Amino acid sequence: MMTTIPSTTALCAAILGLLGAVLTINVIVSRTKTKVDTGDGGFAALAQAIRAQGNFVEQAPLALIVIGLAEAAGARAAVVWALAGLLVASRLASAYALNRSLGQSGLRQFGGGSSVLVLGAASIVLLLALFGVR
Repeated sequence: MMTTIPSTTALCAAILGLLGAVLTINVIVSRTKTKVDTGDGGFAALAQAIRAQGNFVEQAPLALIVIGLAEAAGARAAVVWALAGLLVASRLASAYALNRSLGQSGLRQFGGGSSVLVLGAASIVLLLALFGVR
């Protein structure tokens, strides 16, 4: 028996998976350049790489899971696409901003704020879908 997968979420997961791999490679390359095995050794570029990857790991997985469950529960396709698209955009913005500076920036605020918004909205969409409201 063939099982269908939530295809919008799968596409989003693939894109975010690639971003996660790039962020991890960036940390590895920065660690190799600075010869720092743990922590950031006081190197700003390494601190930025670590924070960008850490922020991604803190935000993307749970939002992606909730979006996927909402899609699987029958949430409207347009809503799922909007949530998935905003999640990808927010994580790209945040990764870019954090790799440039650890200070505040418009892109960093957009990335962080919209990631929280996506998680909250996706959670509400999932709850509604579970109760038959689509």
